[in-house]
Amino acid sequence: MGDVRMTQVTALVLRAISAGHRYGFDVMEAVGLPSGTVYPALRRLDKGGLLSAHWEPASEAHADRRPRRRIYELTGVGRAALPQAEAKLAEARERLSALAPIRSERP
Repeated sequence: MGDVRMTQVTALVLRAISAGHRYGFDVMEAVGLPSGTVYPALRRLDKGGLLSAHWEPASEAHADRRPRRRIYELTGVGRAALPQAEAKLAEARERLSALAPIRSERP
């Protein structure tokens, strides 16, 4: 899996890309995390070989009157890492469900 550590954030981002979310902002919306969390994870996953990234054609962006977007896709290595990502997310769900509910204190 290269040098990319499988964290909850990288697992969420990988899962979002595998579900068809191809642009950074789209991934942000899918995982509910801010750009300062998602974009560094996308860069790490790209650098680690789990994702490939390229810029969309300028003509598409100009036709839609918006800036160009970077398109992210899973690589073979990224697809192979999906079971590990799912395991990481399952672990997080288990830990969260084991926590006692938060009780609100009312005066």
